Amino acid sequence: MYSKCGSLARALDVFCSIKQEDRTLVSYNAAIQAHSMHGHGGDALRLFDEMPTCIEPDGVTYLAVLCGCNHAGLVDDGFRVFNSMRVHPNVKHYGTIVDLLGRAGRLTEAYDTVMSMPFPADIVLWQTLLGAAKMHSAVELAELAAGKLAELGSNVDGDYVLLSNVYASKARWTDVGRIRDTMRSNDVRKVPGFSYTEIDGVMHKFINGDKEHPRWQEIYKALEDMVSRISELGYKPETSNVLHDIGEEEKQYALCYHSEKLAIAFGLIATPPGETLRVIKNLRICGDCHVVAKLISKTYGRVIVIRDRARFHRFEDGQCSCRDYW
Repeated sequence: MYSKCGSLARALDVFCSIKQEDRTLVSYNAAIQAHSMHGHGGDALRLFDEMPTCIEPDGVTYLAVLCGCNHAGLVDDGFRVFNSMRVHPNVKHYGTIVDLLGRAGRLTEAYDTVMSMPFPADIVLWQTLLGAAKMHSAVELAELAAGKLAELGSNVDGDYVLLSNVYASKARWTDVGRIRDTMRSNDVRKVPGFSYTEIDGVMHKFINGDKEHPRWQEIYKALEDMVSRISELGYKPETSNVLHDIGEEEKQYALCYHSEKLAIAFGLIATPPGETLRVIKNLRICGDCHVVAKLISKTYGRVIVIRDRARFHRFEDGQCSCRDYW
C-alpha cells in the first residue's frame, strides 16, 4: 500500500520490520515490486538474489524483478533472470522482455522475441512494440505493429496517437492528417492528459491549459515565476516534445501549461515550504515536464513525486529516481 501511494521508504520499513524467519513469498514479492515501480532495479535484483532458497519464486516474483530491470535499463540482468525462470513464462513476462529490449533500442531483437514466443502475441504486446517504435522513431516497425493491432481489432486512441507521433517526428504531416481522419471516421477520440494532486484532504484536478480551478490566476502566476527561476539554471523548453505542425512560440506555449506543471505550481502555493508534492498523471510524463520537475525540486528545495501511467518518478535536488531512463 505504501509503495503504491509513493512512499517507498515506509514500504521498506514495514518489510524490514518483519523478522527474517517470518518473511514469506508474499512479503518478498511486495518488496521487490516496491523497488521496481520506483525505478530501483538494482535493489529489486539484490533482494531477489538474497531470497532464501527455501522460498521458491513464482510468476509474480519473476515479473516484479523483470519490471525492475526494465525500468532501470538492466538488459543483461533481465535476460539472466528470464533465462533462469523455474516457471513457464507467460505473455506478461515476454512483454516485459520486449519492452526492455525496445527501450534499449534493440528493436530487431524485440520483434524477434515477439515472433519466437510459443503463443501468439496479444494486443498489449503489439502495443508495447509500437511504443518502442515511437520512442526510437522507427516508422517501418510502427506501421507493422499498428497493422497487427488493426488485425486484432484494437481501436483505442493510444494506437493511433503513437503511430501519429512517429510520423510527426519525421515531419510526415500528411500521414499525421490521415491518422486523424481515420480516428474521426472510427469515432476514436484522444484521451486528454490530466493530473491530480491532493492538498489538505481535497483532490484537485488539472487538464492541459486549465483555467477552471478557482485559483487559476495564482497558479498561472506561480508557473510563470517557476519558469523564470529555472531558466536561470539554463532551462529551455524542449519543443521537440510537441509533435504538431505549429510555430516555435506556439510549441512553447503548449508545453508551458501541461497538467502536471499546473499541479506542481498549485502545490507550491498551497503547501508549506519543504513539503513533498505528490502528483498523479493519467498519461506518460513528457520529456519537458520531466526536466522542469527536476529543476523545480532543486530550485525550491522540494521533493516531487509523480506517478504517471507506467511508474513513479521521485524528483529531489535536481535528480529523478528513474535516472532519466523511462
